[in-house]
Amino acid sequence: MTLPFGAFLTVWLFLAANIASPGPNVLNTIALAMGSGRRAGFGSACGVGLGIGLWCLSMLLGLAAVIALLPWMAEVLRWAAVGLLLLFALRYLRAALAGYRARGMAVPEGERGLGFGAGFRRALAVIAVNPKALTSWLAVMGMFPVAEARAGDMAILCLGACLLSFAIHGIYMILFSTGPALRFYLRAGWLLQAAAGILFTGFALRLVAGG
Repeated sequence: MTLPFGAFLTVWLFLAANIASPGPNVLNTIALAMGSGRRAGFGSACGVGLGIGLWCLSMLLGLAAVIALLPWMAEVLRWAAVGLLLLFALRYLRAALAGYRARGMAVPEGERGLGFGAGFRRALAVIAVNPKALTSWLAVMGMFPVAEARAGDMAILCLGACLLSFAIHGIYMILFSTGPALRFYLRAGWLLQAAAGILFTGFALRLVAGG
């Protein structure tokens, strides 16, 4: 590892907030855990973990090649990340306000009888076509010093992102196969949206300041 640990920590904090906030991947894991139990939910957690790792690796390799040819693209990417982060923040804050006004969130519909393999494949399909994944990784690449990263740095970032995603979805899988956690989510899930909105605003301001 040649980059300072703070470069990785910033990205992982952003990813943690983004992964934990309700979206297509989270709702899919919750629905599988509720409808088919922990085996299907565990399959979803593994699928999301692998999918996040593949997104990370492909984005790093692609943008590293582009920046090597066009160094000025690093600055363009930084300001694109600022815009995306502010857009994410606005969306999460609006969703939080809507959830607060509705006094809760809707119950994800689950399908019964699915196993590990079905959960794994479904999670990969969801993350592959999720537009949030592409825009999220564009924001990440604007926060991470891609031009200075070596192979070891890229491996550490991708492995950390993969494990972080698996851990968060694994927690969702365990919790939402139980009644009390589901009721808490339906009642207070908007708080996750609000927290993500505040964090993303902070990330954007940090990038504007050159951090």
